[in-house]
Amino acid sequence: MLFLSMIVGYLLGAISSSYIAGKIASDVDIREHGSGNAGATNTLRVLGPKIALIVLIADIAKGILAIAFAHLLASDSDWAMGLAGLAAIVGHNWPIYFGFRGGKGVATTIGVLATLSFPPVLYAGLVAIALLFITRYVSLAALVFVTLIPIFQLAMHTPAPYIWVSITIFLMTFWRHRTNITRLRQGTEHQIFSK
Repeated sequence: MLFLSMIVGYLLGAISSSYIAGKIASDVDIREHGSGNAGATNTLRVLGPKIALIVLIADIAKGILAIAFAHLLASDSDWAMGLAGLAAIVGHNWPIYFGFRGGKGVATTIGVLATLSFPPVLYAGLVAIALLFITRYVSLAALVFVTLIPIFQLAMHTPAPYIWVSITIFLMTFWRHRTNITRLRQGTEHQIFSK
């Protein structure tokens, strides 16, 4: 059931909310506009806050649903739920339905990790939100968010499978944001609400 949980998680994650929303709302491929990223932040820039909010909620929900299915399939196994959540993020980033061109997985990460270990995610999220308001850099806030979660999980004695999943997500998020990191270093990164 572990493998099946991961397959279901991936297939759920691979449903690209921003691509579907872009096609329905304006008949555009969101990946051909703005930053080219199939995620909520680029949707905000290209299609506005209402559509972006729908995409954000849908992407968070994918992570929650992946873990809910794993809970049903694998009798509350920590590894099954953690790996199903991780698979949903992989699906979001590299969706089989959309030529493996997806987003960076931050919203789905929120859904996954908040479901697995809510208090560490809450504390990391509060820091990330404060940083976002101060700097207006979504990428920086996302990177700090995924960095803090394993630290808070360790401090709060979260089950080991969830910590390992969070560390894997941390590495994957930094890889997906490598161009953002370069722009942050160069001072050319886009701020939220900027075109």
